[in-house]
Amino acid sequence: MVDERFSVDVGAVRYTERFGLDRAVSAEVLREAMTAISADLSRLDGRPVPDALVAMGGAVTNITAVMHSLATYDPTVVQGSVLDRAEIDRQIELYRSLDADARRAIVGLQPKRAEVILAGACIVRTVMEKLGKQRFTVSDRGLRHGVLAERFGD
Repeated sequence: MVDERFSVDVGAVRYTERFGLDRAVSAEVLREAMTAISADLSRLDGRPVPDALVAMGGAVTNITAVMHSLATYDPTVVQGSVLDRAEIDRQIELYRSLDADARRAIVGLQPKRAEVILAGACIVRTVMEKLGKQRFTVSDRGLRHGVLAERFGD
């Protein structure tokens, strides 16, 4: 059951452009980006810890594909996968140390996501922290799938 819904103005492209996250960046630049993301996600501050966290979208499915080393994307592997903070942190450090061209060689990462994956991973990590969750479940399906499943059954 949904108790509340709202939107927050965060996006991987915006942070990538603002902090140069399509390049290899220092730990200090990464901290600055994470601070900005945290400020922009302040709407999540003080919320009760949810029972479960489910994530979807391009950044999340790409992070999952990298975790599984999927040379060819397989939605049946991605759907229902569980990612924890340690894996997100590992990938953030990996992406932080490489520029977009070098990231394209990472198995599982779609080449078109190479520029924005670091920012996307930072957003995901910040959401996890703010909601007090150590892990989340990945959905390869979109919101429309959930609405249809809820209304008409899975």
